[in-house]
Amino acid sequence: MYRAIAANKRNTVLIIGIFLIIIAALGYVAQLFTGGGWGITIGTILGAGVYTLIQYFAASGQALAISGARQIQKADNPRLYRIVENLAITNGLPMPKVYIIVDPAPNAFATGRDPQHAVVAATTGLLDLMDDAELEGVMAHEIGHVQNYDIRVTTMVFGLVVAVGFLADILLRLSFFGGGNRNSNGTNPIVLALGLVSLILAPLVAGVVQAAVSRQREYLADATGAMTTRHPDALARALEKLGAYGRPVRRQNTSMAHMWISDPTKPGMIDRLFSTHPPIAERVRRLSEIGRTF
Repeated sequence: MYRAIAANKRNTVLIIGIFLIIIAALGYVAQLFTGGGWGITIGTILGAGVYTLIQYFAASGQALAISGARQIQKADNPRLYRIVENLAITNGLPMPKVYIIVDPAPNAFATGRDPQHAVVAATTGLLDLMDDAELEGVMAHEIGHVQNYDIRVTTMVFGLVVAVGFLADILLRLSFFGGGNRNSNGTNPIVLALGLVSLILAPLVAGVVQAAVSRQREYLADATGAMTTRHPDALARALEKLGAYGRPVRRQNTSMAHMWISDPTKPGMIDRLFSTHPPIAERVRRLSEIGRTF
């Protein structure tokens, strides 16, 4: 399992590198369209970096506001609070802030840029559906995201995805209305064709890459949660319940779908290509393999 954790971390670094290549390519397309120098490409990369940095600090508050989460203390819900408290102590982590979302859809997420600024949230539907062992497994999964700095990674990836979409939209408008790289006969048709193809494909590729990052981190958090509780079967049962009784979260947003333990949007067949979550059956299978190693 430790080898799997290390492999997931290496894969995430590789995928973020792919994002930077996509953004650099978009900057180069902008350079071709405008006929400018390499400063455009460099500026594009720096601009994407600044946006991602802003998201690094702002994403946590945005996620809580979007979901309608409300912070609680131990007296408000001793069951949830004590489970989170015990898990934080077990992992040697600072106590994260605990939030509850009034929603019948069973789900949970974690956010925050590091363990010192961590937040875990659960819906009322999750609290009603899970027994204590299953709830502990779910929250151990979320604490695993905190422990592994997954939220930092997914926040950065989210910022890069939005940056890719924003840049592609600007460049598409530029290609149609801004003139582009012209010679005496008008716009260079080869440059225009290649540019348009790259601008259309870039957001699609970025979406697939974002989904791949999120799926890797879900597997990693499952493994970390199983190591923490030493009870992978409880998390497997919880995931099976989420698969059987899951429903769309009422206050959902695709920009934070990757944060939840279970996909809050219930995508259709086409959307599953871009799903931020691996199949529950595969997650349960991996947890069963982990259980046999204890």
